[in-house]
Amino acid sequence: MIIIDDIEQGSPEWFALKAGVPGASSFNKIVTTKGEPSKQSTDYAYQLAGERLIGKQEESYSSFAMTQGLEREAEARQLYELMTGETVKQVGFVFKSERKDVGCSPDGLMEKKGCEIKCPMLKTQVKYLLDGTLPTDYFTQVQGSMWVCGFNEWEFFTYYPGMPPLLITVKRDEQFIAKLEKAMIDFIHELNKIYTELLRRV
Repeated sequence: MIIIDDIEQGSPEWFALKAGVPGASSFNKIVTTKGEPSKQSTDYAYQLAGERLIGKQEESYSSFAMTQGLEREAEARQLYELMTGETVKQVGFVFKSERKDVGCSPDGLMEKKGCEIKCPMLKTQVKYLLDGTLPTDYFTQVQGSMWVCGFNEWEFFTYYPGMPPLLITVKRDEQFIAKLEKAMIDFIHELNKIYTELLRRV
């Protein structure tokens, strides 16, 4: 595990560092929650190959809800630390190995686990509280982050001002991670082939 902690998430340097690298938040484009190949994998490989070529990530749309969520993240992290007694280290990016071909951007790292912090819309926070489980949309990201970092658990924390927060400790799913690892090997092999062919055409 290689931790890059001198680059701020969301900065131009961070986007450049991540260019062409499959990250945990997009692992669902490689493998489904059932461990099966995703139908989005080829398009995702095209995207990453293009990023490798131009050396940066394509700008994406940021909604009001997304911007508001980012603004509340620091407040949510402080509440998480207060509730758990943990000291959360903020990092820019984590590569799984020296190959630097796959990684994740955790919202925080502790000694033996990481955390994913979400600041959703009010209606979504209500849904999360009523469900009381890790939302399916984040299963692949959370398990993938554990795989990248080599941890056995990960905290999922959601916050909306004035509402009770939700804290879930997610355990490592070895069966899923074995499927993820195999799918990732195949995906990176395909990505490298696409990139090599792209270089021949430009």
